Amino acid sequence: MDPYLTARWLHILSSTVLFGTGMGTAFQMVWAMRTGRVETIHSVASGVVIADWIFTTPAGIIQPLTGLWLIYLAGYSLIEPWLLATYALYIFAFLCWAPVVVLQLKIRDLAAGALAQGTPLSPRAQKLYRIWFALGWPAFAALVAVFWLMVNKPEF
Repeated sequence: MDPYLTARWLHILSSTVLFGTGMGTAFQMVWAMRTGRVETIHSVASGVVIADWIFTTPAGIIQPLTGLWLIYLAGYSLIEPWLLATYALYIFAFLCWAPVVVLQLKIRDLAAGALAQGTPLSPRAQKLYRIWFALGWPAFAALVAVFWLMVNKPEF
C-alpha cells in the first residue's frame, strides 16, 4: 500500500474518532446532567471517562504522529504558516481537553458519593460541570478550525 495513502487514511480515521468521540461524549454528559438524576450522571460520566481513555486519548496521540508523517511524505516544511496555526490550535484544544478529563473524573466520583449516600448531586459537581461545559466550546472551535486548515491549506 502507498505510504501516503496509509498515513492519510490513519490521519482521517483518527481525526474522525477524536472529533466524533468528543462530540458524542459531550452530548451524553450534557444530556445526563440535564436529568439531575445522580444514577444517570454517575453512569454516563463513568462511560465518558472510559471512552476518553479508549478512544480520545489514542486518537489524540495518533493525530500529531500521522500529521508529521504526512508532512514528511508530502514534502511540506514543518513551518508552513498553516501548519503553525494548526499546531497552535491543536495545542490549545489539548489544553482545554486535559482539564476536562480531570473534571469528568471528579464529577464521576462526586456522583458516586452522592449515589452511595442517597443525596442529590452536590453544588461542587454542578460548578465543575459548568467549567467542563465552558472548556468544551473553545476546544470544539479549535478542532473545527484545524479541519478547515487541513482541507484548505491556506497561504497566509
